Amino acid sequence: MIFNDFDVVLTSYGVLLRDADLLKDIQFHYIILDESQKIKNPVSKTGRVVRKLKADHRLCLTGTPIENNLTELWSQMTFLNPGLLGSFKQFNDSFVKVISKENDTDTVQLLKRTIYPFILRRTKDKVAKDLPEKTEAIHFCEMDKNQEKVYNFWKNSIRVEILKEIKRKGIKKSGFKVLEGLLRLRQICNHPVLVQSDYKKKSSKFEEFKMMLSKVVVEGHKVLVFSQFVQMLEIMRGFLDENKINYELLTGNTRKREEHVKNFKNNDNVKVFLISLKAGGFGLNLTEADYVFHYDPWWNPAVEMQATDRTHRIGQDKSVFVYKFITKNSIEEKILSLQEKKRNLVREIISTESSLLKNLTKKDIEILFE
Repeated sequence: MIFNDFDVVLTSYGVLLRDADLLKDIQFHYIILDESQKIKNPVSKTGRVVRKLKADHRLCLTGTPIENNLTELWSQMTFLNPGLLGSFKQFNDSFVKVISKENDTDTVQLLKRTIYPFILRRTKDKVAKDLPEKTEAIHFCEMDKNQEKVYNFWKNSIRVEILKEIKRKGIKKSGFKVLEGLLRLRQICNHPVLVQSDYKKKSSKFEEFKMMLSKVVVEGHKVLVFSQFVQMLEIMRGFLDENKINYELLTGNTRKREEHVKNFKNNDNVKVFLISLKAGGFGLNLTEADYVFHYDPWWNPAVEMQATDRTHRIGQDKSVFVYKFITKNSIEEKILSLQEKKRNLVREIISTESSLLKNLTKKDIEILFE
């Protein structure tokens, strides 16, 4: 056998797919999955291939065992302990549907008791006791009259469309329309120009962001700026270019990302790192920064936390300050309130956009767009 002379075999998930036929008949002593959320989709080819591998012992390492929905837990636990949670259909019928639709606390506790013996959770305060303090604050921004006018126009239009869609198709089949509407309102909160390209006025949030960012840079701090919207990062980029502030940019389209990361880390003149949340939310060590700006709120608190942890991690020797920019009297504020209302379930098992949508009622949607 090709691996007989080696003690350790390292591979990526991508290479694993190509080598599936070679690996499926090998009996490993131990298989360790790093970032095991990569097999989160139960029906993906990666998940199916990994679950077929043979080993005496198995281990999953991840900071976010559940990113999108409860079925991701089944995928990883089935790799670790096949049969523990039954078949995918059984798990879906017995746990996912009951918890997502009925918020059944007894079922939540049953699931927790079932998987508890197989999970070792090490929180940062236990592992890195000497880690400097992290201070988090929500920075509320008020819309000016022009931005508010645009926001209300779109909100009223979207609300009418969504309620018509729900009446025609039912709430279960209207999910895409709801998310599309929420997306548009969130973009307007960031800057109306993201929705109306001919918009010539200012965005109150962006004005406050510029003021706070400039102050942090002048004081000599390094700051990570996260946004879900690449278009918003481009607007920020224009401001930084105009004011001759050195920065780096990381999105899903960035080539040679290691060079950009290295320049931010080692170049004292580069104080700002603009990062797309999806592209830079994990896999980076940026302890040179001591400020984090979340320009727009993300539905999943765990993903937001992962992004913040690019700098608040082992190796950090400075206090870290995290600011979340929230537009007042907007969808952003209402989403936070809605998450607060459903906090117990979110904290117990689910903390994602899609699961949030599954739990929305027609009344919730009317409140969001009122």
